[in-house]
Amino acid sequence: MKNQNNTRPTGRSRFKNRSAIVFSMAAAAATLVAGPADAQLARKPSYYQQQNQPQPEGPAAQLVPRPAVPSSLPALRSQADFDQLARVYDAGTPMQLAHVLFVVDRQAKPPRMYYIDTPRYQLHVRFLRDTRLAPNTVKREIDRNYLVPDRRFLFGTLSWQQNIGSFTYEFWEGDKLTAPLLRQAEQQVRSSFFGPVKFKTNSTLHERVAKEAGIDFVSQEALIREQPFLPMNLGTATGRVRIVEDDAGIDALLPDDIAVLRQVPIGLPPVAAVLTERPSTALSHVNLLAKGWGIPNAYVRDAAAVLKEHAGQWVALKVASSGYQVRRLTPEEIAALPPRAVRTAATGAVPGSARAIRPDLRESRLLLLASLRARNSAQCGVKAANLGAMQAAHIPGTSVPDGFCIPFAHYDRFMRANGLADRIARMQQQPGFASDPKVRQKALAQLRDEIVQWPVDAATAAGWRAAWQSQLGGGGVFVRSSSNSEDLPGFSGAGLYTTVPNVKTGDALEVAVKKVWASVFNPEAWEARAAAGFGAESVLMGVFVQTAIDSANAGVMITRDPFDAGHPHITYISAKRGIGIRVVEGRRVAEQVMYSSWSKAIQVLSRSAEDTALQLDKDGGVKEVPVEAGRNVLTDDLVVRLSNVGAAVKRTFNGVDQDIEWATVGDRIVLLQARPYVERRR
Repeated sequence: MKNQNNTRPTGRSRFKNRSAIVFSMAAAAATLVAGPADAQLARKPSYYQQQNQPQPEGPAAQLVPRPAVPSSLPALRSQADFDQLARVYDAGTPMQLAHVLFVVDRQAKPPRMYYIDTPRYQLHVRFLRDTRLAPNTVKREIDRNYLVPDRRFLFGTLSWQQNIGSFTYEFWEGDKLTAPLLRQAEQQVRSSFFGPVKFKTNSTLHERVAKEAGIDFVSQEALIREQPFLPMNLGTATGRVRIVEDDAGIDALLPDDIAVLRQVPIGLPPVAAVLTERPSTALSHVNLLAKGWGIPNAYVRDAAAVLKEHAGQWVALKVASSGYQVRRLTPEEIAALPPRAVRTAATGAVPGSARAIRPDLRESRLLLLASLRARNSAQCGVKAANLGAMQAAHIPGTSVPDGFCIPFAHYDRFMRANGLADRIARMQQQPGFASDPKVRQKALAQLRDEIVQWPVDAATAAGWRAAWQSQLGGGGVFVRSSSNSEDLPGFSGAGLYTTVPNVKTGDALEVAVKKVWASVFNPEAWEARAAAGFGAESVLMGVFVQTAIDSANAGVMITRDPFDAGHPHITYISAKRGIGIRVVEGRRVAEQVMYSSWSKAIQVLSRSAEDTALQLDKDGGVKEVPVEAGRNVLTDDLVVRLSNVGAAVKRTFNGVDQDIEWATVGDRIVLLQARPYVERRR
């Protein structure tokens, strides 16, 4: 266990720490000034990572001479005192954060406060040793000052939170605070500081302790609600700014567009970049698509109003952790832009490195879940194969709902019998199909409708019904896509294809399978595959028919920090009550937490405020039901259990980080999907 003495301030949440106040957009053609090149992200300090920001050395240290400063002060009686000792991250930018480390020596009589010269002492322990306050303290003794009630020292940080206009004091998220320790810290800070100050919680433990101690606090969730910017995927792009008001605008987007979205859509065609006016989770379909495409993606408050003056104009966009920049391109720069790859009319594809799984069409048997392993991705797709692998792993406390796979061979036989290849060729020859998204969408919708009407071989359909009755008891099932062009290491395909929920009759099962097959031609799937380099003729759809479950809670988790790849011991969890369809649609913010397997801290990014949930309808499909508002979806115990399950799933798939769909039924965690977590960056 490493010492957690990092001076990086904890005054902003993990979302907050990866964001900044939005840069001013006043000048339409002006280049916005970014933060200093060496500015560090003000992310949470970590018990296992000491990301120290080095001070200038050599000649650079003489550029900004610093006046003599005492090593510490017993009190900060003025703003000047605070400024004298403060360390400032991102100075001169809208996300400037000033903070001062402090130490409370509880052994002194009376207890003594030390406000530390924070630029000089990057770690609390360095101050203790260099000032001879605890010169020979070994690591074990330093660790005690975070983990036990009878510690000698309290290590904290006091910061100015400009988004809420308040000073806050706080402790490392893994600090095992108790109510008596917090009361002592509260008394020491308030009696030695010149202005109003609030306790800032950095874990669910801190929130419980503050409530027990009767101390008012500001939470990470409260700070997140005030932030006007959140980078979801970093990167740069050039394109035309398109402000999208509704679904019709989504359908008209082109690959060169920088989409400014008033709402978070369920699906999105490939674009150059995405800015949204409404925050969503890191695991919404739009965010996963953006990561898979490697395009910049961010939440920007009032984005449409801020970028209105750029609408229809070519700009350069940069999304960074510290903010975003927009610059209008000059005519010369526009003329010099390289030509975009053009989809061919024959295949709907652009040259690329993406590869669909090569299908094995020799297997026409229905394959039961218990028989599926990774090798079966060639017959049934990665989704179905991974479900079989997770069931075979026998992860304690988990289950996988039973089901069976309808292999690629059934899709291939059905489409050949109904002349799909000729139908696609005629569709692509329509005037405007290659160049006009609206023409493509209309043609694809017509093709999907036709596919659902095409007849299935009677013996084949009878086989599906027999398996549904014998294997799954003829109960409600989810009919899910499992194509050879989704859940791949370089292409997730999140949200591209159709799932039909809670199918309850044999006739409905046959229609549902054809709807899933037809979703190969969903417009967002067509466009995304074209951008990734998949030709229409290379895509085959397997179908997984799976027992429907009525879950109390459901969600998605990632086995690493989706905001910072440097945090491998983080599990990010997003959840809602009921069935998990809404968790990934992105239109309503889910409950979001981060758990560190090193610090054992649970950090809340948002709580779900929804008063309804989706449940299975007895007549088929799903229904919306009222739920108790204000009740947390995720308990601390469930968060820890989910994190352990996520780690086990990751081990099952050779240590590759996973994007995992889960649900809870009673005390059991039900695994519904696992796929590689895909992230690219331009």
